[in-house]
Amino acid sequence: MQRNSIETESPTTKAADGLTPALARNIDAVMQRRRETADAASLQERAAAAISRFAGSMPFVYIHLVLYGTWIVANLNWLPGVRPWDPSLVILAMEASVEAIFLSTFVLINQNRMAAEDDTRADLDLQVSLLNEHETTRLIAMVEAIAKRLDVPIEAGEELSELKEDVAPEAVLDRIESEETR
Repeated sequence: MQRNSIETESPTTKAADGLTPALARNIDAVMQRRRETADAASLQERAAAAISRFAGSMPFVYIHLVLYGTWIVANLNWLPGVRPWDPSLVILAMEASVEAIFLSTFVLINQNRMAAEDDTRADLDLQVSLLNEHETTRLIAMVEAIAKRLDVPIEAGEELSELKEDVAPEAVLDRIESEETR
């Protein structure tokens, strides 16, 4: 028996990295979307993200330890030859407060952007779940029809009837909201 020179790849074939081709395509699509989203970010959003990333790093902590430590030591008159310029440390406190205001603003801007991305992902998850539920409902109906045609007894009864019904997302959301207001 002669084999074709063109072999078809089955859906369960694994790539060299252990992923199926469909899974690898999905990962590539997600990563491409993330790159596109990052590229579409405004200059202000990118700046806020960069500042938030740096502010949440250990180098940021070390820099502040050195700067604030030096400021405090110098203004407590512990460094010979350095005259205190802020002996009550009021200027340092004011600077730290202003810095905290700006840093918290940058973090909030970054969190808002991330929340918007999370909302988009949640919408996608919901759409995929609803499509999956719809397909599963149709498959249950098809399997039931095949079983009836082949005279295979079905013992699921009332549960099967429930599974064959499509889920109404609006009804689910309404129920959740009404339960939350109790």
